[in-house]
Amino acid sequence: MRAIASLGGIGFLRPAPGTWGSLAVMPLALFPEWVALVAAGVFTVAGFWALTRLPETRTDPGWIVVDEAAGQSLALAAAGGWIGVVLAFVLFRAFDITKPGPVGWADRQKGAFGVMADDLIAGGMAAILLLALAWLGIT
Repeated sequence: MRAIASLGGIGFLRPAPGTWGSLAVMPLALFPEWVALVAAGVFTVAGFWALTRLPETRTDPGWIVVDEAAGQSLALAAAGGWIGVVLAFVLFRAFDITKPGPVGWADRQKGAFGVMADDLIAGGMAAILLLALAWLGIT
């Protein structure tokens, strides 16, 4: 379970384990966007499964980064091109770190839900913004 939660130990890298967890899934940008969407689903299911079995989930230690992988994958699913890939990373990390609105609400929830939900919402917010920018012809 710790291997899943830490993405095979990536969560133990310092500094900024959440950033390392996000960077770990960036190679998904080399594939069609649907691959990142499927990966987001896999990371989400595996993350919930592992986190419900770890007592550390109550405190959301920094080494748990499967949630960053899920959220970043979700953002990458809406990237659409290299500018979008860069924006997906920057937006996701910004939302994950600053925790605006619903991200902050989710972060205050307890257990596996709280650990996973804030990053999924941050990834969803980044994806929505990327889709809006693409619709406007900006990316």
